[in-house]
Amino acid sequence: MNLEEIRGFCAERAIPYRIVAEYPHGKVKITKDTDRKPIVLARVRRYLTTGQVGQPTRISAAIVREENPPARPGPRDRLYYRWYAKEFDGVMRLLRDLTAGRFRDGAVARVLAMEFWTRGEAPTFEEFARAWTKAKAEEHRLLTPEYAYLTDLQHQRAGGDWKAVRKAKATSALKTLARIAPACHGGRSVVPVKARDSYDDRK
Repeated sequence: MNLEEIRGFCAERAIPYRIVAEYPHGKVKITKDTDRKPIVLARVRRYLTTGQVGQPTRISAAIVREENPPARPGPRDRLYYRWYAKEFDGVMRLLRDLTAGRFRDGAVARVLAMEFWTRGEAPTFEEFARAWTKAKAEEHRLLTPEYAYLTDLQHQRAGGDWKAVRKAKATSALKTLARIAPACHGGRSVVPVKARDSYDDRK
């Protein structure tokens, strides 16, 4: 199944896949950020074996900043949550300077930033630049192609009609899952009231 299909399954059963962030005074918001596929699949497996939906990934208030980063951050300033974004010219400029012009915005940088933040860390820009340089050299380990495609490729089943085959398999899997784990509340998407009220839909 692809992420859209997995998230649909999760939403109907209140299995969290959106990351939440803590703010001052104990406020918690659901963010626009989502967990990576392996994390979501682990929650699905846990739900199927225990019936427990688990807790969402939470970013500590200590590294959350509602204000924008400085226009000209320094190498020892910290990269707080939400401060990595291509629209922040000063952030992009500094990261390019720290990597001799090699830095580029992309999936590697975004995945790496979220890995720091979900561990409760806000790295300095120097630390992030070093980590990005290393991660970029090992990009194949950080960003893997569609797992189902790799499996079918290994068994020589990934022909020109692979997308249709994948869709058929996903449809069958979703039917099986719906039978063994029916959606709660009549199949409606379930979001706790408190979480829904504080949902952060900023893009």
